[in-house]
Amino acid sequence: QGRLVESGGGSVQAGGSLRLSCAASGFTHSDFCMGWFRQAPGKEREGVAGIDSDGTITYAGSVKVRFTIYQDQNKNHLYLKMNSLKPEDSRMDYCAAVELGCGDSIVVVAQADVGYWGKGTQVTVSS
Repeated sequence: QGRLVESGGGSVQAGGSLRLSCAASGFTHSDFCMGWFRQAPGKEREGVAGIDSDGTITYAGSVKVRFTIYQDQNKNHLYLKMNSLKPEDSRMDYCAAVELGCGDSIVVVAQADVGYWGKGTQVTVSS
């Protein structure tokens, strides 16, 4: 059974940085598109950043310049470095594994297409 465990969330002031980490195990994650989703209260989860099995990286427009997604060499860990954080970045962030790939972009991946989810980590940005 696949397992994703996030860490690295927390509280920062606007303009600060955080790095989220996700440890993947229990499935052949190198075949998946690995990504980060975030969810505001009462809203659907939305794709933020994804890295496909062929190395293709996509971002949501709102984070493209500020966030960087990357993996370690053996793809056991996924990271999201978030710079220049804004109050509107305050969400629950989830690590996700998409078995059929992210297609054109992580942004178009539906929640139902995600094979594995982590439990999430809270990011809070104060103004």
